[in-house]
Amino acid sequence: MPQRFCLVEGHIVLEDRLLEGGCLIIADGRIEHIGPTPPDASIPRIDARGCYIAPGYIDIHVHGGQGADFMDGTVDAILRACGAHLQHGTTTIFPTTTTGSAERIRGMLQACAAAQSAIRSDRSQGAMIAGVHLYGPYFAPDKVGCHAPAGCRAPVAEEYDAYFASGIVKIATCAAELPGAEAFYRRGRDAGCLLTCGHSNASWSEMVVAHAAGVTHVDHFWCAMSSVGSLRQRFGVPMQASMAEFVLAHPQMTTEVIADGCHLAPELLQFAYQMIGPDRLCLVTDCNRALDMPPGQYRFGHLAEGSLLWSDGEVGWSTDRSSLASSVRGMDHMVRHMVQHTSATLPEAIRMASLTPARLTGIDDRVGSLQPGKEADLVLLNADLEVEQVFAAGQPVYEAN
Repeated sequence: MPQRFCLVEGHIVLEDRLLEGGCLIIADGRIEHIGPTPPDASIPRIDARGCYIAPGYIDIHVHGGQGADFMDGTVDAILRACGAHLQHGTTTIFPTTTTGSAERIRGMLQACAAAQSAIRSDRSQGAMIAGVHLYGPYFAPDKVGCHAPAGCRAPVAEEYDAYFASGIVKIATCAAELPGAEAFYRRGRDAGCLLTCGHSNASWSEMVVAHAAGVTHVDHFWCAMSSVGSLRQRFGVPMQASMAEFVLAHPQMTTEVIADGCHLAPELLQFAYQMIGPDRLCLVTDCNRALDMPPGQYRFGHLAEGSLLWSDGEVGWSTDRSSLASSVRGMDHMVRHMVQHTSATLPEAIRMASLTPARLTGIDDRVGSLQPGKEADLVLLNADLEVEQVFAAGQPVYEAN
């Protein structure tokens, strides 16, 4: 590809509107110009007629794909999963840990750092790793979900100090009610992480303490989180407000939804969009290794030690089919489903999959929206919002068919 070229006649998805039949010029891997017509007829052109030109998607909560889980802890597995998500339009990714031993988590962090260097030198290898989401192992035992319970524990500094010292952890989750959670949050805040509460049965008062320590985000809304009913079982009467009410009542709080059509009904997605809004709500995949794989049984987490799940090709299930166990869909599906089943506009749905997560993780100066000066990480979508082509740093890295 030439170092300077332009995409023409596409519908450019800006953060707040569509620019119909616009022109986007890329030079040296960055966006140089966005406008209605090419300013220079001599620039090489790519005809994007009939396509939407959108910023590359950013996934802050994702466990694997194409047969690999990030917790497998090998460079090959991480590159395989990053490559799978690149084909679904995700150009920036935060590999996400599960529950597991400290040794497994350290191995995953080391492998992610090595894979990050490999992808930086060759963007066609997969979505760029912007950091790791330290998700497991600090979950409440009664909200562990599909994660292996044996690897679930309370945080202790002797363990997590090493994770933060690696420098690659950029998002950090802990259940707010666990002993040691407040100290964990303060350490993560000092490390510059986005701090989240997840897999938690925390009450409003526990969220107040967590928020004061730096927590501003709650993982996958309505999934593996407290409710008024679950707190009634924990505390008795009077009934107490949960994590959901805390997020809804505090505009500083953000959250995320899994819009795969299986985790949340359309009315819940609409409610989240309507009450929380696209600037506080992210789309995430929470995707496991069964992405782009046939239906069957898989491991969630490390290939030898993770819990078993069943994929029916639509979503992951526990092996007895009694509860959901993560998603098996890419971010392109999440965006399509949000547009088709809520009143969110296309720019808003894409913002929830790009600029909003970029802003929350502090990388919006480089990626997350189409603006001159930002990296040219782009996804071309057809009229059905399916991925046609992906560009990373201005170079084509994937083309459908």
